[in-house]
Amino acid sequence: MDFHAQYPALSDLRSRAQKRVPKFVWEYLDSATGEEHTKARNRQKLDEVLFVPSILHGESAPEVSGSLMGQVYDLPVGIAPVGMSGLIWPNAEKTLARAAVAANIPYTLSTVATQTPEDLAPDIGQNGWFQLYPPRDEDIRKDLLQRVKAAGFSTLVLTVDVPSASRRERQVRSGLTTPPKLTPRLLAQVAMRPAWALATAQSGMPRMKLIDDYAGQMSGLSSTAHAGYLLRTSPDWDYVQWLRDNWEGAFVVKGVLRQADGAKLEAMGVDALWLSNHAGRQFDAAPTPIEVLPNIRAATRLPLIVDSGFETGLDILRALALGANFVMMGRPFHYAIAALGAGGPAHLVDILQQDLRANMGQLGLEHFCDVPNGLQPF
Repeated sequence: MDFHAQYPALSDLRSRAQKRVPKFVWEYLDSATGEEHTKARNRQKLDEVLFVPSILHGESAPEVSGSLMGQVYDLPVGIAPVGMSGLIWPNAEKTLARAAVAANIPYTLSTVATQTPEDLAPDIGQNGWFQLYPPRDEDIRKDLLQRVKAAGFSTLVLTVDVPSASRRERQVRSGLTTPPKLTPRLLAQVAMRPAWALATAQSGMPRMKLIDDYAGQMSGLSSTAHAGYLLRTSPDWDYVQWLRDNWEGAFVVKGVLRQADGAKLEAMGVDALWLSNHAGRQFDAAPTPIEVLPNIRAATRLPLIVDSGFETGLDILRALALGANFVMMGRPFHYAIAALGAGGPAHLVDILQQDLRANMGQLGLEHFCDVPNGLQPF
């Protein structure tokens, strides 16, 4: 099948994904928190970054590979962590990890994934990153880091922008709880999505296997929280230093939006900063990463990774022009796998490559690393 003929853009994959998964799954993936103003602003602020096209620059063959923290990737794009990926499509974590290796881009496994680091060890190659929700207990913390390292993950990503559970009202209205419980209402939604239902029946209802290893059976949580909230803590600066001292490998802090925080993290030995507002899922009055990017770029020499609302090759160029080194995407890759199964992620990578090259051609760019070195937004 020619996917480009039927699904030439991410919007096509998103539309098909919505038709293939139950409503409660869709609301989990697509929703934000509050009135979803931050989610909308992520898109709005990206669209406000404009460029003047270049003319008479002759033929070009844009090269889109580059490096980050000492590793060369085929695109300046990676797969961001999404909790409970296996709810969105069965075995999503393993499928996405394999797709990342095939495309030579990073894949980030969430602490609250449905598969463990050991499950993915055969599939991550040199491209595995692990996103950490910080355990409160030091023994659990040490054990978890040892497991992640032994499974072959090279980069640790500490998420710092989730001090408490957000409300995510759309998700609540859908009837979804975490872990999922198939109530009659949800079963009615499942019955309307046979492909998802069959695939899930074969693999079983997803659960947070890594959390379960430590937390066991827990109760008394809100519908948008999960056992991980009882296991983890809200980290402080000493926690960051502990991780830096105890993790041998690249260390990234995710959720940075303040200039002063970036400078302090650099002084502590962090290897890269990940600018994020959690795609609007945590706080509905946050600035967008694209807005704060120039100020943080001015305050640090560290590589800057950005996420939240990025969808296209043009969005990638917008980030690079304002000082980012890398873009991570979470929802888009999950739209792709929900839309097309195992073939979806590779198709999305192809869409991004083609779009990136087409827009680089409009701007007379030979390599994406040229963007922050001289090209300025209009």
